[in-house]
Amino acid sequence: MPETPPTASTPAASTPAADPGPLRAAALHVRGSLTAAVLLRSGHLAGEALVPVVVGVVIDRAVDGGSGRELATWLAVLAADFLALSLCFRFGSRSTVAAAERSAHAVRVRLTDRMLAPDGTAVRDRMPGDLMSVAVSDAQNVGRFTTSIVQAIACVFALVLGAVLLLRMSVTLGLLVLLGTPAVLFAVHLLGRPLERRGAAEQAAAARASGTAVDFVAGLRVLKGLRAEGPAYARYVDANRTSLRATISAARFEALMDAAAVLLGGILVTAVALVGGRLALQGRISLGDLIACTGLCQFLLGPTQGLIAVGPDLARARASAGRVTAVLDTAGAPGAPAPAKDAPVADSPAGPRGALELRALTYGRLRGVELSVAAGEHVGLVVPDPAAVADLMACLRGQAEPESGAVLLDGTAATDLTGAAIRERVLVAPHHPFLFDGTILDNLGSGPGPGPEGNLPRPAPDDLLPAAGDTRVGERGAFLSGGQRQRVALARALAADPPILVLDDPTTAIDSVTEARIARTVTEERAGRTTLIVTTSPALLAACARTVLITEGAVVASARHADLAAAEPAYRAAVFA
Repeated sequence: MPETPPTASTPAASTPAADPGPLRAAALHVRGSLTAAVLLRSGHLAGEALVPVVVGVVIDRAVDGGSGRELATWLAVLAADFLALSLCFRFGSRSTVAAAERSAHAVRVRLTDRMLAPDGTAVRDRMPGDLMSVAVSDAQNVGRFTTSIVQAIACVFALVLGAVLLLRMSVTLGLLVLLGTPAVLFAVHLLGRPLERRGAAEQAAAARASGTAVDFVAGLRVLKGLRAEGPAYARYVDANRTSLRATISAARFEALMDAAAVLLGGILVTAVALVGGRLALQGRISLGDLIACTGLCQFLLGPTQGLIAVGPDLARARASAGRVTAVLDTAGAPGAPAPAKDAPVADSPAGPRGALELRALTYGRLRGVELSVAAGEHVGLVVPDPAAVADLMACLRGQAEPESGAVLLDGTAATDLTGAAIRERVLVAPHHPFLFDGTILDNLGSGPGPGPEGNLPRPAPDDLLPAAGDTRVGERGAFLSGGQRQRVALARALAADPPILVLDDPTTAIDSVTEARIARTVTEERAGRTTLIVTTSPALLAACARTVLITEGAVVASARHADLAAAEPAYRAAVFA
């Protein structure tokens, strides 16, 4: 069957109810390789099971004085059996590894797609190290679940074949295998439940340790500046010790479980060998059958232990699948719209114009905000409450659905638009920008939103760039100062050239002289394009056509910066404090 690689849109568009689950999805994605692996591994074990049987036939023919031609024929059959099982093992192992790696890759693609979803809910309240652990370790465990499937089916087939061959020699031997194997597996299953709990705790502790390490590396310069290396090191050591204790606990129980599984499997095979020896002494089976029975008992030890080993692997895979599901099924904030709708609203023939209206907008700390911004207008917003700013940005991004009222984009409610349509019209540049490891030019080309020339952003203003375009910025802009990071992020937002640009305090780390120059640049670059700047910077507010003051979750004043500064005490307190 064809194995179609997952598309980036499929996971995000699926709902939790329709999601078959990571384990089932991993198996379905590689069903072609999985089927080939099962057939080949089953063929390998069948060939091994036939080895003692054919050897028994050869001995019976030799002892009974059979013809040389018949003996040679059976020897040739034995050689062909060895050749077949060798080839099946080689190509079966290759198919098994391919299925495991492809399924793990599919899980990582789904996780990455969900983490990069525009709603941002998958990465909210999670440390980067935790997400990295899920995308690497847990995804690998889920992928290895396909190996457990191959091993389980092949071992069951081998046990059934062994039981049939033993039934041909003796009903007693066959029944002993058929009844004893399920009893052993049930006992091992009971032992596997505590291992699953310990495996989940181990993965969670490892994720916390990894997340702590990633956070410290990202904030190393800040730690050194605060001389907080000692407390940071102590916290990291504590997280690693917790992870080590969880790992040792899980490893100890897994070792105990493996020992118990080997013991139970050995008891079963020993019982089969003892019963077969007794039947041979009683003359109820031939010498060749006794040798075949002994060889089958030794052979059955492998499939029995292999089937038992599926228990711990399945327990670990289920624990990892739970963590993967927690990321894939992350729901948006209460009242948040779906990432996509089946029937998106079409744009007007002239395309997005840039008109924005907040009509009695109520959400979180916002209480009936009334604001109308004409297309091409530059408006400054002064919002002293940071929580109200966060709620406003969530509504403008389309990540939150208002409790009442609406956000209108060119006269269309944002709740009636798809996420892609909202992002085409509005770009909300966050106060804390994310810069990718690479050069400044690399980051300028990674901004969201299409530019006027198709999907390529237009050139950024040169006076916003803090250094040459080939200057490396480091992970999250670690090689740049706070002001330089803000200038690169602002240049990226302007280069994206969206119809509506919302800037959230874009110059808090920039000196006043550079800030005044940036204010002029933003006005020039955004001429004819709608721009909202949430700020308390007098330089930026003075460059806006008008300024709006929002306090207590509502608009209380709207005028030019100088007029508000003269007439509104609350405005002066927010801007000039």
